[in-house]
Amino acid sequence: MQKLRTDNIVNLLVKSFFQGLLIIGPFALTVWIIWYIVSSIDNIIPALSEKVYPGITFLVVIATTTLIGFLGNKFIIGRFIVDSFDYILEHTPGIKFIYTSLKDVMTSFVGDKKKFNKPVLIKTNENPETWRIGFLTQSDLSSVGFPQYVSVYLPHAYAVSGWVVFALGTNVVELENVSAAQAMKFAVSGGVAGFHSDENIFKAPE
Repeated sequence: MQKLRTDNIVNLLVKSFFQGLLIIGPFALTVWIIWYIVSSIDNIIPALSEKVYPGITFLVVIATTTLIGFLGNKFIIGRFIVDSFDYILEHTPGIKFIYTSLKDVMTSFVGDKKKFNKPVLIKTNENPETWRIGFLTQSDLSSVGFPQYVSVYLPHAYAVSGWVVFALGTNVVELENVSAAQAMKFAVSGGVAGFHSDENIFKAPE
């Protein structure tokens, strides 16, 4: 009887410990990532953060980036300056390959011209019928000799990577009632998150 009670206590403590990890782990990692980002940016001008207070360089970088974005989007002169720098970098030998590649990747995820905004399902196997989630990136590949094909980006689960495939348009189905963010979250989480998991979690009881 005593041994059984001791085993129950040990099992309860172990279970509580792992439950605590599930609660503390995501929160601690989030705080650590934010702190790492802030500290890394602060190290750009360490003297400023040391003399004023930690985090000031981070705030300056965020404010400057926001200001540049605002001026470049709302004012003609700002747009002209941004376009001029863009033109120079895109036509400078050597630099243009790095700049245009990074620009294409970033504009695919953010901004007004983001490309990963059409979540789709692509048939990857006929028998048994298998589908993968991805994002339509090109709806017409006639220019490269594939008039009936489209290109689809397939993100990897739990990784910042993916691959691109050419597929017949008839094997691609656009997802309805699913936002790009929900589709990406579903794909990256390996399907664990679910398409509408946030709504289910925070849905008020009836």
